[in-house]
Amino acid sequence: MHAVKARKLPSYAVVLVENGQGFIETDAGGRQSVKGPALFWLFPNRQHSYGPDAEGWNERWALFEGSFVRDFIRLRLISEQNPLTVLRNNDGLQRLFGNIHADLIEDTNLSRASAASALHQIVILVARQASQATSSLQEGSDTGEIIEALRKRALQSLDIAAFAAEHGMSPATLRRKITAEVGLPPKAFQLRVRMDHAKELLTTTDDKIEIIASRVGFDDPFYFSRLFHERENCTPREFRMRYRRR
Repeated sequence: MHAVKARKLPSYAVVLVENGQGFIETDAGGRQSVKGPALFWLFPNRQHSYGPDAEGWNERWALFEGSFVRDFIRLRLISEQNPLTVLRNNDGLQRLFGNIHADLIEDTNLSRASAASALHQIVILVARQASQATSSLQEGSDTGEIIEALRKRALQSLDIAAFAAEHGMSPATLRRKITAEVGLPPKAFQLRVRMDHAKELLTTTDDKIEIIASRVGFDDPFYFSRLFHERENCTPREFRMRYRRR
């Protein structure tokens, strides 16, 4: 709800604005309006201000440093002059920020390496969306509309060929476009939507695990629990205990 004003950080930062709107202001990039979903980069020892309007916004952030950042800058994947990227969607980014959060809670050498890998993927995914926005490449239906259609039909069986034909493209083009946008192929994206809905139900309702499994499209609650554990590294019950919203 509150703005950061005239601050300097000792390290780099990445801020994902999931929804809401406001502003960012840096010496190199000037003042820019921000409307979620959007992402911006902050550079060390550079004064910056940013924050939401009166309605507030939802954000995720991470601090980072290291020699690999020089490659990001050299390849112009992140830029001090153009710190802001307007996103067509933030599904893959939300997943990656969630992975970083979980890895840093674990706090082992392996989990820290995994967090660094997720940050690399964030850089690539954002740069790819920025590149696609610049080139304005359109093949058939708008990708954002396709992603929304996939989300709405997440509980349905997906015939890739038929769905691609609905949007005037081949299955290979569909897979390429969806993977480029969200970091996952279509069916894996739909599964992620189902799992995200399950996590929301686990933390906001008292429904039994088998009821939640059914609500997100799994007839077998044991299969649901096994798949959930493979993806979240904890059981649905453990997830509920850890993240329950009271």
